[in-house]
Amino acid sequence: MSTRLRWCALAACALGFLAVRLFDDSALRAWAQSTEARKDYALIYGTVWGEGDRPVGGVPIQIRRASDKKPRWELVSDSHGEFAQRVPPGKQDYVVTANVKSPKGQPKPQVTVQVEDNERKDISLHVNQ
Repeated sequence: MSTRLRWCALAACALGFLAVRLFDDSALRAWAQSTEARKDYALIYGTVWGEGDRPVGGVPIQIRRASDKKPRWELVSDSHGEFAQRVPPGKQDYVVTANVKSPKGQPKPQVTVQVEDNERKDISLHVNQ
């Protein structure tokens, strides 16, 4: 193999290595940024309790901003009576309502949650079923 051919092969290998290295670094940075963006949220975590202070599963839950009329999120408590919803970080009040039948003239069980930043807020909802 001639010297010129060796230098061309070496240069091609170096350029290939450099291209792979640049791609890997940019892909890694993009992944890190997307991971950071996903971490920026607050969490409302709750448990629905029934008679005898037992957890109640299958209860429809609605979450809305206190300033809104309609719910923004709807979910159902799991078999342990638990539910969780990610909400945007930042100072905001949310109203969490158990969408169950209540006696005439009685409001549905609800809790107001104040979120300050990207934090977890634990709440309890008590329903009589």
